[in-house]
Amino acid sequence: FWLKPWAAFFIPNLCEWGACARTGSWQLAAMALAASAETTPRQAAQQQPVAEKQAKAPSQPQRLQRAPSDTTELHAVARNTRAGFKRPSAWVLVFGWSLAACAGMVNSVSYGALGHFVSHATGTTTSIALGLEGYHHGKIGFEKASEAMGLLASFLFGAFLCGLLIDKNQVHFGGKALYGAALLGNSCLLAGAVVLDVAAEAPSTAAFLCAAACGLQNAMCTSHFGAVVRTTHVTGTITDIGSTTGRMAMIYLRKGCRRSRLNVLERAEVGVDARKLLVLGPMWLSFFLGTVWGAFLQHHGGVYALLV
Repeated sequence: FWLKPWAAFFIPNLCEWGACARTGSWQLAAMALAASAETTPRQAAQQQPVAEKQAKAPSQPQRLQRAPSDTTELHAVARNTRAGFKRPSAWVLVFGWSLAACAGMVNSVSYGALGHFVSHATGTTTSIALGLEGYHHGKIGFEKASEAMGLLASFLFGAFLCGLLIDKNQVHFGGKALYGAALLGNSCLLAGAVVLDVAAEAPSTAAFLCAAACGLQNAMCTSHFGAVVRTTHVTGTITDIGSTTGRMAMIYLRKGCRRSRLNVLERAEVGVDARKLLVLGPMWLSFFLGTVWGAFLQHHGGVYALLV
């Protein structure tokens, strides 16, 4: 045990003296010997573990600064999450819900009186494929495929007209946005559909005008403050409702379904998702009520229900 301090003293110094001797610097070897003589072997052995501990252990101020830094960053992310979505104002919500109810009514009346769904393009695109397949095998004529193509082109043309009138995809007044002209054009298209069906007995052409009116309306307000708003179909709305509720459920399940365990970021995420549901839920409900209203109106008034 008494050899250990002397070994810790002589081995490093002998290596240093040997390096100096090999390079021919005897003066540096003498200086190293004099410096090592000032420190005893026991003092060198005691200082070595202390130096190793100081090199390995982090300083106390760094450990104390980590927690406040992490908390500050978490609050900053939570603020950004809340700022990423702002619930639209009341008049914007009423405007969107009213348009959704009107679109549901037009879709019901058009199907009951004209025989076509006109408020979306998904089923229309599928009808094109089915019509082409039936025509290829001689099952049906080309009329079914051509009618579906006309509906799709009309919906696209209506959205194109909206792009000419409204230069942005968010609800705003001022500038070059002509919302009044877009709504007036929508009404004229629906009135023209009634005239064509009654006077010219052309239900397919009347359905084309209804599809153009739906395309014009759907493109009128596609997004607002981060919330996608579609007023003529509810596929995306139902998808957003399902994914949003799923995210909220997973956050609560991770914390044992106890709100008190949520941190500041998780509370912010749940709050944002809840505000999105307050926009999407009534949007779907408005479309559904519009379809019910349109079905009853079409039963009593036929195609004239489009004038409502």
